[in-house]
Amino acid sequence: MAVKGVGIRDVAKLAGVSITTVSHVLNDTPQMRVAGETRARVRAAAKTLGYGPNRAARALRTNRSGLIGLLSEEIATTPHAGRIILGAQNAAREHDLTLVIVNADRESGDSHRDDVQTLIDRQVEAVLYATMYHRQVSLPPNLRGLPAVLIDSTDRAGLVPAVVPDEVGGAVAAVTHLVEAGHRRIGFLNNDDDVPATHERLVGFRQVHAEHGLPLDESLIVQAPSETLPGYALAREVLARPDRPTALFCYNDRMAMGAYRAAAELGLDIPRDLSIVGFDNQELIAANLFPGLTTVALPHYEMGAWAIDTLVHLLRGEAEYQLLADLPTRLDCPLTVRGSVAPPQEH
Repeated sequence: MAVKGVGIRDVAKLAGVSITTVSHVLNDTPQMRVAGETRARVRAAAKTLGYGPNRAARALRTNRSGLIGLLSEEIATTPHAGRIILGAQNAAREHDLTLVIVNADRESGDSHRDDVQTLIDRQVEAVLYATMYHRQVSLPPNLRGLPAVLIDSTDRAGLVPAVVPDEVGGAVAAVTHLVEAGHRRIGFLNNDDDVPATHERLVGFRQVHAEHGLPLDESLIVQAPSETLPGYALAREVLARPDRPTALFCYNDRMAMGAYRAAAELGLDIPRDLSIVGFDNQELIAANLFPGLTTVALPHYEMGAWAIDTLVHLLRGEAEYQLLADLPTRLDCPLTVRGSVAPPQEH
């Protein structure tokens, strides 16, 4: 709570700077460069005194609302992707910005025109557009007039900066972990949807085999919807073979959970008889399987934070950041090691 009577002069005095500098820092004035140490000192002084700029007055004076729209395509109701919102919120707070979140219906397709208009009506300065899973989208025409950044998707027109997971790199990390444990015959339970993650994780799977000179049995690459029961059915099929693989790389943790069930029904111990690696690090699944599932983490938090930081540069008119629209920025998908991988046994 602000201390009664505290004003901008008090903040300037405590921070040892001019009133003008305090105004530029707290109002995040575009094109005004203030040293990072000075900026931190001003914010610390304002926090100590409980002083904050009047947002309504600032909006009238600068024609800036300090609001950033987040159009979230069902991620607000998807627990494992909620970290996108958290990353964006924390980064926005660092820049004295506030998120206005609209949860869009994925079934409405790529239009979302009304959702964008809702944000425009609330005078947002820019928009983050986050999709439920990695794919290409066509942006609503009324979004073209605002600075925008895509999260977990790319713009078909190539006009908007985007941040996506490094799907290939994540798959390489997962399969390399199995190879380094000694596995030479590895199955891949893949998704059957025509989305970037399906194709790029397969690229990573093949890449590791090529780099290590391992023979690739195409019959061990199988596809189905990326849910638990299809994962179970695929794993039963592959693991019942007399020449079964000693390890499985699964498109996501839900398919891996199905593979755990299949292994149990076939009397295979994890990881003694079969090693399994998943993808997503959906902790409600991965951390609670027994043994815990080694899996690849999607950078949800980091994508949200990156998107806000990029929007801030765009709002400041730094044209070089618009060049990021040419190719999506890919963030690392780190491996989270638990207990589901061990050296293969003779069988």
